[in-house]
Amino acid sequence: MAPLGMTNLARKLRLTDYFTFSFGAMVGVGWLVLMDDWLGRGGPLGAVLGFALGGAVLFPIGYVYGRLVIAYPDASGEVAYTAAVFSPWASYATGWMMLLAYAIVCPWEAVAIGRLASYIFPALNSHELYRISGQPVFLPHVLLGLVLTGLLLVLNYRGIRWSATFQNVTTFGLLLLVGIFGAAGVAHGSAGNCSPLFSAAPLVSILLVLQIVPYFMTGFEAVSKAAEESHPDFPTRDYMRAPLMAIAVGIFFYTGVIAIVSWAQPWQSFVHEKFSTAVALERAVGAHWVVNLVMAAALLSLMKCFNANFVAASRLLFAMGRRGIVPGGLGRVHPAYRTPGTAVLTIGCGTAVAMLLGPALLVGITEVGSLAAAFGWMMACAAYAAMKRARERVVGVIGAVIAALLVLMKIAPVVPGHFTLNEYIVLVLWILLGLAFHRRPAASR
Repeated sequence: MAPLGMTNLARKLRLTDYFTFSFGAMVGVGWLVLMDDWLGRGGPLGAVLGFALGGAVLFPIGYVYGRLVIAYPDASGEVAYTAAVFSPWASYATGWMMLLAYAIVCPWEAVAIGRLASYIFPALNSHELYRISGQPVFLPHVLLGLVLTGLLLVLNYRGIRWSATFQNVTTFGLLLLVGIFGAAGVAHGSAGNCSPLFSAAPLVSILLVLQIVPYFMTGFEAVSKAAEESHPDFPTRDYMRAPLMAIAVGIFFYTGVIAIVSWAQPWQSFVHEKFSTAVALERAVGAHWVVNLVMAAALLSLMKCFNANFVAASRLLFAMGRRGIVPGGLGRVHPAYRTPGTAVLTIGCGTAVAMLLGPALLVGITEVGSLAAAFGWMMACAAYAAMKRARERVVGVIGAVIAALLVLMKIAPVVPGHFTLNEYIVLVLWILLGLAFHRRPAASR
């Protein structure tokens, strides 16, 4: 089934590219900058089990996405799937929420590069511009974020092959460096460092970690946003393999890093340290070179996550513009580079503006991004269930139920770590912005 109003995007991508985009969109720098939060929530075993269980329940959703991409190779992803069986408003709402899930990662990574660089070069924490919620925003941080945003904007504007090559190099570079410092951590640690295994009661510890997993595992479905850019001889079955591979490797990555760090040093001794992953490994190895290795891996991880979510957000926005449900100019294709040039520029400019909010406000927005992703998964699985019969319908129902539970974990007041007033304000503002952006397709007027 051809995408609605097929445009001539460049067709360059193969299985490796789809895997690195999907895995890259999932794994950023949380394993470095938030390890203290993960261990504080669950303890070593609670965090490992939280990510393992949270990742494992996504396999039915990954399967559904694979099947849907094969049937609808459309860059609008969830918009196309839900439009086939639900109302136009339900379709638009699903796409608008998924756009937030991808787009918010971009300014977050642009902010994070300044925090990473300042850990190695403390002099970058100078020339304070202003404060938001008590947290300073420094000029060097802003400049670094703008430079990285500009680099990725150029890569994505010039061509998907440029972006895919960048994605492959950063992804496999990350995995290589993690393997090296992971081996060093294991060699210098011991099992006794993992005690106590849980930060609180086992079930509560696992639950507190489980509810943040959707945000850190969002991205396996990014394959759908680049479905129109596959190589002409691309086997359609590989649309199924890419998200399942990304989920599997993502589980292994997150649980592996948590286990390595907990093994390297007594976890309670660094749970309140900034960049606790680097701190724990440096103390275990007794040499600063391991910190440089961790920071190099984090930089690669940051860039690939930023790039993958930039690709997903720009393609989704482009496809929504092509459908006429947001301003139609966003659906234009660059005549020479065959990229969604206008959408790429829009995401780039939006990222540059949003990063000026600094880390204080972006934290709340990322919480809403986690709910947005789970909502998109739920709607895609529900659409799949509505399309299918018998056994195939069951898989869609299971996926929809799992995603619905992930949504409830963020909004149900009885669940620890549910939304605060700030998160609800962000959600309402995003919905209002979506109403302002929405356009009725010409065919329905």
